[in-house]
Amino acid sequence: MPQGDLFDNLPDPSTEHPTLDQAPPPPGSRRAAREAAQRAGDTGAVDTGAVEQSDSAPAEAPQTTAAPLTPSAPASAPVAGGTLEDLFAPSIDDHHAEPKRKRRTGCLVALIIVLVLLGGAAAGGLWVWNTYGDRISDAMGWGEPKDYEEGQAGDEVLITIEEGFTGQPISQALYAGGVTKTEDVFYDMLIDEGLNPNFQPGVYKLQERMTAAAALEAIENPVNRMENSVGFAEGATLKVIVPTIAETLQLPLEEVQAAVADPTAYGVAAETLEGWLFPAVYTFDPGATATDVVQTMVDRTRESLAAAGVPDAEAQRILTVASIIQREGRTADFAKVSRVIENRLDEGNQETHGLLQMDSTAQYGYGLTHDGPVSEWPWKDVVGDQNPWNTYQHAGLPAGPISAPSAAAVDAAMHPADGPWFYFVTVNLDTGETVFSATYEEQQQAEAQYRQWCEENPDGGCY
Repeated sequence: MPQGDLFDNLPDPSTEHPTLDQAPPPPGSRRAAREAAQRAGDTGAVDTGAVEQSDSAPAEAPQTTAAPLTPSAPASAPVAGGTLEDLFAPSIDDHHAEPKRKRRTGCLVALIIVLVLLGGAAAGGLWVWNTYGDRISDAMGWGEPKDYEEGQAGDEVLITIEEGFTGQPISQALYAGGVTKTEDVFYDMLIDEGLNPNFQPGVYKLQERMTAAAALEAIENPVNRMENSVGFAEGATLKVIVPTIAETLQLPLEEVQAAVADPTAYGVAAETLEGWLFPAVYTFDPGATATDVVQTMVDRTRESLAAAGVPDAEAQRILTVASIIQREGRTADFAKVSRVIENRLDEGNQETHGLLQMDSTAQYGYGLTHDGPVSEWPWKDVVGDQNPWNTYQHAGLPAGPISAPSAAAVDAAMHPADGPWFYFVTVNLDTGETVFSATYEEQQQAEAQYRQWCEENPDGGCY
């Protein structure tokens, strides 16, 4: 058959629309039950006949042609027989689901932002507090007071003010002597109140736990200045001691220099009296000469040597070791430092070949004072100098003592602690914490601690 005839004979197309089944429901079917319930609702009566038919319907009764509910359909979904609008119209819960989710997400984002901001603020605040906490506390009046309160003064103490001392070193001397509560409170008071006292050198009778104002008043009162008194601290050298004696006791400098020029005049078999003038506070009768003063100080040194059990023949050697101990360690570490020195001097030692390599001896031999941070040393020049005190260049002990040792240092030199140490390094210049090591590998680890401290404290005085 020709293709054209085929299409010509096809029936006209028509559009069919789905229709609901209008036939009455079979008796006993679910549809019949629903319609009976509907009619009961409209009339206020129950169609008992429909119900009875439902109860007695056989299992094989034909089912309605309406679409059944699927197991996954929500309980609120429209039942079969409703309109298409009912089927797809969202329920009240469905209508609010998306906006709720968006609100929860927005709240979560906002919370995260707030937490980040608070965290940043907390971190920033922590940094500010760590950096400026002391200043903030001072400005706000928080924290521990820097000054003692009135009425706390205690026992008498003697404080030496040397010629040329200004507010800062006097403030430090007062704190070291237990007079003031903090190192800077006296100096800060002078600055804050614009005071510029004319401090006179001498030894002053003060008290422990004084206020800064009370300490100043006591220093300015001539009654508290002890006549013919002089004092100097442990670790001082002749370079400092001689002018202090002259200035404080008002003796001619030339007389004091002449008094210390000949050690044999005091029975000392040494080139100089370095290390032989005991560090303490002395009071002399009016008219005492420079020789009287020096003799008194030498006698006190002999007393400290005798107390430690030092034989006369060993006096110079022990004083030399003690002077190094005094300059190198804290009092609590004196005996350990002494052991390091003895271990290094041992002829059988192969670890250091007898070189002490003590910074203090190299510094002394180069002519530097012990004041000021070691970061200001010309380090390479100091340790490379060939002077007889430089223990980086010469084995054994230096040519003689390098400072005035205390009784504790003398005792440590005579009685070193037991231990295998050949090295030590101060790893915290603020606290003086020192690590002692038996091997060079251990020493390198301790030196790494020191370098880390220096990195964290660039103004701490490291070299």
